[in-house]
Amino acid sequence: MIRALAVLVLLLFALPAAAQDLRYVTTIVPTGDEALDAELAASSQLRRLAEEAPVDAAGLVARAEAEPRRLEDVLRSEGWWAPRVEIRIAGQPMDTPGLAQRIGTPTAPVPVEIRVIPGPRYTLRRIAVRPATPADAAVVEALGPPPGLRRGEPARADLVLDAETAMRDRLRQEGYPLAAIADREVIVDHDAHAMDVVWTIAPGPRADFARPTVEGDSRVNPALVERVAAARLEGQLYSPQRLERARRDVMALGAFDSVRARAADRLDAAGRLPVTFAVADRPRNAAGFNIAYETAYGATAGAYYERRNVFGNAETLRIDGEISRIGEGGTSNANYRLGVNFRRPGLFDGRTSVIADAFIIRERLEAYDRDAIVASLLMERAFGENWVLRGGPIFETGQIGRNTSDMDPFTLVGFVMQARYDGTDSLLDPRRGWRFDLSATPYAEIAEGGYFLRALGTARTYVDILGDGGSVLALRGSLGSVMGDSAAVPLDKRFYSGGGGSVRGYTFQSIGPRTASGQPEGGLSLVEGSVEWRQRISGPLGIVAFLDAGSVAERETPDFRELQFGTGLGLRYATAIGPLRLDVGVPLSRQPGDAAYAVYVGLGQAF
Repeated sequence: MIRALAVLVLLLFALPAAAQDLRYVTTIVPTGDEALDAELAASSQLRRLAEEAPVDAAGLVARAEAEPRRLEDVLRSEGWWAPRVEIRIAGQPMDTPGLAQRIGTPTAPVPVEIRVIPGPRYTLRRIAVRPATPADAAVVEALGPPPGLRRGEPARADLVLDAETAMRDRLRQEGYPLAAIADREVIVDHDAHAMDVVWTIAPGPRADFARPTVEGDSRVNPALVERVAAARLEGQLYSPQRLERARRDVMALGAFDSVRARAADRLDAAGRLPVTFAVADRPRNAAGFNIAYETAYGATAGAYYERRNVFGNAETLRIDGEISRIGEGGTSNANYRLGVNFRRPGLFDGRTSVIADAFIIRERLEAYDRDAIVASLLMERAFGENWVLRGGPIFETGQIGRNTSDMDPFTLVGFVMQARYDGTDSLLDPRRGWRFDLSATPYAEIAEGGYFLRALGTARTYVDILGDGGSVLALRGSLGSVMGDSAAVPLDKRFYSGGGGSVRGYTFQSIGPRTASGQPEGGLSLVEGSVEWRQRISGPLGIVAFLDAGSVAERETPDFRELQFGTGLGLRYATAIGPLRLDVGVPLSRQPGDAAYAVYVGLGQAF
């Protein structure tokens, strides 16, 4: 037993000491070029791994030996093609024999010094492109010189690669789907401190899109997907942008969780480019609910059920209900809404949809009370990249009045005509571009007789002041008019102003003419405007300052003389699905019964 313990002790002493991690501090001697120093520091593995992955002495030497190659790549990318990188560890050059043993296991951090001698900066001397075959000469000549490169400028590798990518992309945008850089010849002349670059370009044939095909385990009729994609592609000259727009059109059908568009790497027998759309279905059933609260009107609760791809052609059936304004009186004065929406996309040319709606509505508002059934059947089609037109018949029937004890029946038949233009860069948080919404609906009052036209137009524009999205000026303006037999216009088809989405700070529907009892009367014309400054403060947080104005007149012509103004401030917090919005508005011409301020919470910008 004693002899065994003695042997164990001898073995322990005979084993080499376990490798120990050591601390080190890396210093990069300034080169005199601050931008270059910053890039070198960001690329230094010695600096980055000092705390994340400590090593022993041998590991530190190995890490230092790999450092010059990494930093030389940075230098060459910026035009220094004859650099020298010297590294010292604990004051010793890296080629010192037995350097790891010399370092040992010190108690203090080991100093590591990196000294970079860039040498002369090389410049571009010859920049040229040549065709891969004589047949390509005209195409390559029309392409022009490589963009972003000029003789005498620093020979930066990233600019050379960017120019190469730009030439290939331009050829593809001009209809050459198989365009490629066949060869890149780079000659570095160390004596002249210059670099020559010559590209050999193979544009390939110009081609149109073939009829798309569909793959994937999907319940959606593939012929529908082909028709929607073909509306954008078939017979059209190839371009990556057109292919992406077609992919978005297929995604917009609403039945797919993902859509990928894959172009072939060769043309078909007819010289066209085949494209395959790989699709994956969304779940067929979805349900959800929402809860909200307004200080003035109480709680709101809603729920919906959605069935997707109902008959196999990407149809959507949605049933939703909502009860709002659940105040102190419970549900006696609440608003109810129960509706069914059915949408069938991809008809005819693949870009037309049919939308059927039917709703039962109960409204108890300051201006009127209404019980109604509303049904419509609309056709919708996109035109170009920004326009959407919609139109079709609408039917409404029910009863309406200033209060529930004095309600008159009504029956309206109308024809909806709507146009929307959206040239902005984001749906929920636009920073540049224009939006226009125009609607005009002629109505006939069947029960009592009479005709009228209700028209409303809204324009919005967004200006990115500094170009970085941090300071945005947003403007909105609306004009509306009801023309025709004013006696036939139900109370809900008159115009009202005030509240969120209108003139913030005022009570809902409170701006405009009033009855003798002080109840909002509405008018036959509307004018509204908003100016909003949106300023990002830090990261996702931003603030907003706004000024809203609105006027409702009893005649058909909008009245700019009786504008009521509201102003306020807001907070924005950016999320992946749009900004969360909190606005506090103050009425500058407070109406009887209005609160001193109003608070609005929502998702997305106010307009």
